[in-house]
Amino acid sequence: MNEQILRFDDGAAYEQMMGIWSRFAGDIFLDWLAPPPGLRWIDIGCGNGAFTELLVERCAPAEVQGIDPSDGQLAYARSRPAARVASFLQGDAMALPFPAGRFDAAVMALVIVFVPDPRKGVAEMVRVIGPGGTAATYIWDMLGGGFPLDPILVEMRAMDLSPTRPPRMEASQIEMLRGLWTGAGLEAVETREITVQRTFADFDDFWTSCAKAPSIGPTLAAMSGGDVAKLKDSVRTRVAADSAGPITRTARANAIKGRLPK
Repeated sequence: MNEQILRFDDGAAYEQMMGIWSRFAGDIFLDWLAPPPGLRWIDIGCGNGAFTELLVERCAPAEVQGIDPSDGQLAYARSRPAARVASFLQGDAMALPFPAGRFDAAVMALVIVFVPDPRKGVAEMVRVIGPGGTAATYIWDMLGGGFPLDPILVEMRAMDLSPTRPPRMEASQIEMLRGLWTGAGLEAVETREITVQRTFADFDDFWTSCAKAPSIGPTLAAMSGGDVAKLKDSVRTRVAADSAGPITRTARANAIKGRLPK
């Protein structure tokens, strides 16, 4: 496996590549959480603010703090309408810059597999919520075929290429998530799968979107033109067959929620 560190610094590219997927899954996730209005939220690993925008639009929050390590992503987040309510700060998921009990709800959207120590990340989520507070996440099923970029990654591996992958993909599995949540002392722990679909105008739309991903783009840049064409043809066969029109792709995430005892 490629040991390079995945970096998400281009907020606009992330929006086209993953932000749209994130909101599709995030809508279902928030339906499931069914939070009351007026909560104080922290969005950990907020990236370019795709999920933060949903919190502001849908949940009538009293406060939202978005935390992310990337200046580029945060700059994009601050340009969103959500910034009229949400604040965006640079920070580390494993050392949140807030006192204990500061929030009513802590969430991670498509983040936990990127946290070097998921157990410590969950412990921080729990630390910053008060009694009765909620900690929740959703993450693509990275090992079960649920990741939106899987069609390209599968064909890359068939060509003996090694695209960069998140460091803790096992944290996307339901059983590990359940262990993290119960191990952190949360109660009323529940899990579910979230399945979403996204339609692209055509194969080129799909390819262009996915090629912006930091797990794929650098590998493509290092390949010869002939190998890129070969890869593209293989992916086209996998996802589009003979169709020249719109293509619809399915992705699947695992979600978990729990409550800090009162």
